[in-house]
Amino acid sequence: MKTIVVAGARPNFMKVAPILQALTRRGHSAVLVHTGQHFDAAMSDTFFADLGMREPDHHLGVGAGTHAEQTARVMERFEVVLNAERPGWVVVVGDVNSTMAAALVTAKLRPLIGCRLAHVEAGLRSGDWRMPEEVNRVVTDQLADLLLTHSPEAAAHLANEGVPARRIAFVGNVMIDSLFDTLDRTATDAPWEAYGLTRNGYGLVTLHRPSNVDSVERLAELLRGLAKVADRLPLLWPVHPRARANLAGMTLPPRLQLVDPARYRDMTHLVDGCAIVITDSGGLQEETTALGVPCVTLREATERPVTVTLGTNRLVPWPPTAEGIFETVGAALDGVPRTYRPATVPGWDGQASERVVVALEEARPADGRCGA
Repeated sequence: MKTIVVAGARPNFMKVAPILQALTRRGHSAVLVHTGQHFDAAMSDTFFADLGMREPDHHLGVGAGTHAEQTARVMERFEVVLNAERPGWVVVVGDVNSTMAAALVTAKLRPLIGCRLAHVEAGLRSGDWRMPEEVNRVVTDQLADLLLTHSPEAAAHLANEGVPARRIAFVGNVMIDSLFDTLDRTATDAPWEAYGLTRNGYGLVTLHRPSNVDSVERLAELLRGLAKVADRLPLLWPVHPRARANLAGMTLPPRLQLVDPARYRDMTHLVDGCAIVITDSGGLQEETTALGVPCVTLREATERPVTVTLGTNRLVPWPPTAEGIFETVGAALDGVPRTYRPATVPGWDGQASERVVVALEEARPADGRCGA
């Protein structure tokens, strides 16, 4: 079974790595396509080393641009690859521009080539159509032959959108496969020590969404909230390039350290070793839940509601205020003490990638669009 696996941006790499490994273990031919949507080595290339990934078979080099420009470049260059490789399956993950672009190309060439499209992490929904990721998710799911879900509520979202049950398979969360594997392989790492911090003695901050960091006024209010939290415990903030420019000239509290973006290996340990995560990342909401680390999310809504239901994640009242951030963080810190790897979410057990490959193997032509 020849399978193309597509990765484009930082959130994709920890999802495709275990899938590639599972395909190889089960004797299949795996072709890795890196679209180059993230072109900064600090945001992309280090993942290959940290996750033990081989070099991509095809690098499309699409680089920066508007959503339309990136999508168009991926489509144009991926079409060439797909025509040359002619796989049985194309696997896309997540919800970045590369995901939707590769899905569109696969759908258009499906009748000619006979390939099928699988979407890993299908059925995620925030209900917020202002997010480009929401558009990417819905379009990709409508095009896919096989929709591989990672949390219990995803199937209901797909059913509400008219996706037949025969195209849906629950596999679990492949990102947690990479998280657990990395922590196990590098168990003695303690990257917080480089910043003068102690395990469980600091909070970790990550912010990158335009709604939070593109507005100087919004960012200043968030900074005031972080300053209040920093009075309680020191904060470490690996700063995304998107946020750094607007932070220039702002007064930073003394117990808030701004550092360069962390490589994946270090970031997994910084999350595992902290007392709380304050973030607007979707992936970190899941990783903290898998590790039992309290999380406060600076978003109006989340497409990962299971993390809130379980109590590991809390949404800050919207729109965010300094007081709201401080109170929400305080409630999270004073809540139920963390436990390591609570494994309370079905399928978040480190074995999801194996189930992905089994689902590809077992999908009959009649289960999808091609050959039906």
